[in-house]
Amino acid sequence: MKRPLHDRIRSDYEARILSGALPPGERLPTEQELMRHYDCSRMTVNKALSALAAAGLIDRRKRAGTFVARPRVHSMVLDVPDLEQEVVQRGQHYRYALLRREVRAPDPDSDEEMLLAGKGRLLVLDGVHHADGVPLASEQRLVSLSAVPETEAVDFEGASPGAWLLKHVPWTQAETRIAAVGADRETAAALNLLPGAPCLLIERRTWRGDDGITLVRQHFVGAAYDLIATFGPAKG
Repeated sequence: MKRPLHDRIRSDYEARILSGALPPGERLPTEQELMRHYDCSRMTVNKALSALAAAGLIDRRKRAGTFVARPRVHSMVLDVPDLEQEVVQRGQHYRYALLRREVRAPDPDSDEEMLLAGKGRLLVLDGVHHADGVPLASEQRLVSLSAVPETEAVDFEGASPGAWLLKHVPWTQAETRIAAVGADRETAAALNLLPGAPCLLIERRTWRGDDGITLVRQHFVGAAYDLIATFGPAKG
């Protein structure tokens, strides 16, 4: 029995993607080019591309084109992840770009900043995490210099603040909040997205005993990151 043409198109591109012949980030031919090459209708091409997108093999971007999907970075919800390590473990090149670094007093109108700072100041670090040269997440981080005074001497040029803190500052408690949001203008610019594009927002606070260590907000490109948690039955 002859296979439907849309299934043959899907199979052709699936094989090329999985073999590495089409690497992550590679742009696919336009729909018009595929229609000419396979001598078929737009509906047939759309069925094939929709199947590839549903399988997570391609990203279809409005007005930009269709691209081979980059591997998703996975993170455990119930841990404080080292994003640098996660990206490297996926076989991708990691880079952190520091956009802003300053030391300031906490905002007196912000309870969370006042609690984090204690009687000291805050180190403000804004940056972008990249995987294979493509923005993965923007990050806004506050570090308590009362709890971790040694961070003031670290410039964090090219060094992930999260990875540095995990290596140098033990934590005893963490709180994580997760939300789906649309990218605001600043986040969209940092991640090369359109304003309003879907993002995964992760807010995390860590403590060492009663002392707050850091408060971080990370906006991940929605199609590039997911969270995994494994649970077992409660033991009575």
